[in-house]
Formats: sequence, C-alpha cells, structure tokens
Amino acid sequence: MIGVRFIQISSMSSISKRFNSVFRPQGQLFHGWYIVSAAGGVQFLAAFLWMQSYGAYVVLLQEEFGWSKTLVAGAFALTRIESGILGPLQGWLVDRYGPRAILTIGTVLFGIGFMMFSRVDTLLEFYLVFVLIALGSSLGGFATVMVALVNWFNRHRAKAVALSQVGYSFGGFCVPLLILCLEAFGWRTTALYSGILVLLVGIPMVQVVRHRPRDYGEVADGGEVTAAEGQVSVFRGGRDYTARQAMRTVAFWLISVGHACALLTVSAVLVHLVPQLTGELGFSLTTAGLLVAVLTGFQLIGQLLGGFLGDRFNKRLICVVCMFGHAMGLVLLAYASSIWMVVGCTVLHGLAWGIRGPLMVALRADYFGPSSFGTIMGFSSLIVMLGMSCGPIYAGYLADTYGNYQLAFSTLAFAAVAGALCFAFAQPPEHPADR
Repeated sequence: MIGVRFIQISSMSSISKRFNSVFRPQGQLFHGWYIVSAAGGVQFLAAFLWMQSYGAYVVLLQEEFGWSKTLVAGAFALTRIESGILGPLQGWLVDRYGPRAILTIGTVLFGIGFMMFSRVDTLLEFYLVFVLIALGSSLGGFATVMVALVNWFNRHRAKAVALSQVGYSFGGFCVPLLILCLEAFGWRTTALYSGILVLLVGIPMVQVVRHRPRDYGEVADGGEVTAAEGQVSVFRGGRDYTARQAMRTVAFWLISVGHACALLTVSAVLVHLVPQLTGELGFSLTTAGLLVAVLTGFQLIGQLLGGFLGDRFNKRLICVVCMFGHAMGLVLLAYASSIWMVVGCTVLHGLAWGIRGPLMVALRADYFGPSSFGTIMGFSSLIVMLGMSCGPIYAGYLADTYGNYQLAFSTLAFAAVAGALCFAFAQPPEHPADR
C-alpha cells in the first residue's frame, strides 16, 4: 500500500511539474496564455455569430428574398476576397503597430457591420454590409491574433495555437443555440443583438493582447531573460526570414497553395452543408444545426490532438494525412443517402480541420520565424483566400446548375488530394545566409 501510494504521489508530482513548466514557468501564469484566452474568445465570436452559422442565415435569406445559392454564397466569397487582398497590408500594420490596436479596430467594425446587417433589404445592401463584416472579422480575427501567439510561443507554439482555436470550435458547437434564436426572434433581431454582443464582449477582451514579449521584459514560452536575448533572432527552425526572403522559397508557395486547397473544401462545407441537409436530404433546420455541432465537436477534438501532435511530430506530414481526411469526408457528403453518412463526413472533416488548422500557423512560423510573421502571413493570404472565396461559389453554381451538390463535393475531394501533395513536397527551406 505504501509503495502504491508513493507511486501515485510521484506521478501527481510529475504531472504538476510538467503543467507548471508549460503554464507557470516562472512561478506565475505566463502572460502568453492570457493572449491565448483572448484569441480563443475572438475566434469564438467569429465562429458562433458568423462563420459557422452563415449556412443557417443562407436558408432564411433565400426564403425571404428568393436569392439563389450562387448569389448568397457570392457574398461569403466576396468577404474572403476582401480578406485576401487586405492580407499584406494587414500583416504590415500588425507588425508595425501591434495586434491590440488592429484587433480593437476590427472588433468595432465587426460589431457595427452586424448591426447594419439587421437592416438590409436589397442584394446590394447585403453585399456592402458583408464587406464591412469581413473587414472587421479580418482585422479583429484569426490572422491578427496569430501574430501575437507566434511571438509569445516557440516550443509550445502548436499547443498555444490549438488551444486558441478551441474557441472557434466551441463557437461552431454553439450554433444550435443561435439557430434557436433565429427561429424564435428572426434573423434581423438575432443579427442586431449579435453586433451588440461583439462590442460589449469583444472590445474589453482584446485589450490583454500584447505584441512581443521582449517589450515587457519576457521571452517566448515564459523562459528566463538572458543577456543574449534580443541580439540574434533565432527560433526552432534557424534564422528569421524577411517577407521577401520567404516568398523566394518553394516552401512558401507550396504551403500557401496547400492551405488554399484546404480552405477551398472547408468554405464550401461551411456555406453549403446546412442548405444541402435541409434541401436535398430533407432534414429540419434544427437537425442540421445539431450536425454542424457534431462537426465542430470533432473539430475541437482534432484541435486538441493537433496541439499535442504538432509539438512532437512532423507537422507537414500530419497535414498530408489531414488533407486525405478532408477528401474522404467530402466523398461521403457527396453521396450521402442517410444521416449516418453525414455523421461520417462530420467526423472525418471535423478531425482533419481541427488537427490541420493550428499546424498551418505553426508550420509557417517554424519555417520562417516570428519577426516578420504578420507580413509573411499577409502575402500568403492572397493565395489562401482565393481558395476560401472560390469554394462557396463553385459549389453553389454546380448545385444551381445540376440541382444537387454531388458533383461539387466530389470534385472538391480532388482539390483536397492536390493540397496533400503540396504539403508532401513542402520541405523546410534553406536560409540565404546559410547557403
């Protein structure tokens, strides 16, 4: 009994030491984890109120205005195009002025955009408002908070990014709640109060975000400050790259195209899953919302796995496996004839999305370093968002033309395989100074 008790105490002590080494390396909670929490909150609002719930709005807007799937999907695509074009400028602004200022501006625009959305009556108004929502969600969302996380974490970078993206998954998990609001109060009232919620919660939340740890007397991962700190920027992959140097590597383009292929499939499912379930398969809006929650539940599981796996194994090869997961999920969705085939799709697509998502950020940071990460991500987004914008339009057009989503989702599965090949060949680059 004494031996068993000793082993238990020893095991608990080991777990406690490991926990403290990650979260409390200097005896108090590392500020980087506060930034992770804020990043998670920002992504929760974006997913819950817009990205993951957009399909439900699509159904209701079609019912009220009679707009086609292509036109409604086009608004989503337009917002992604805007985000991609904005990317390089946004990256430079974040690198120059810090993420907190940009997040605050974006959150304000996002909230005001939703409040204006509640008043639209024409297709033109709808498109214009969604450009504003997109501008706000871009400045006050994923790309901006990732710059902060990349600077504050190195050894635990995949964990930090994955835990922050749990907020996005939890937002999707809560979509049934938003659907209940849509059914009870209508889409206009729901949109209005969504905008108010963003302003009241989002603005105070982003104030904890900081740019670089060295500006506050700290270093990445909460380690001890040394005399050498700040002299040479060295990360796990070697020397930092400038944006110009990164764009001259094959890896930059392969990762960008692979990421674009991934978001081509993700965006199509985001926009068209609910319309397919309520249209072709005859499910109720409530059932469709529950299936979205299942998808995001497995996305959440995938993110936690991705953070663990990404800090221990080859991120690039993990991405290859995930892209094949996307492909298999799309095939199931294309030929779905029962709810169980849809569930199979949500499991595969959700896990692949969740595991791969954090690694997109961590892989670039490992290859190119943190000092110009915002600008590098910004230029990469020009390619990535092309996929994000084309996916919904492509799927919507084929659905309008052929009366179903079978051809759309089948061909998008091939795009996922193409993305797998991009990641397979995206070897770590050699820094110009080492040649």
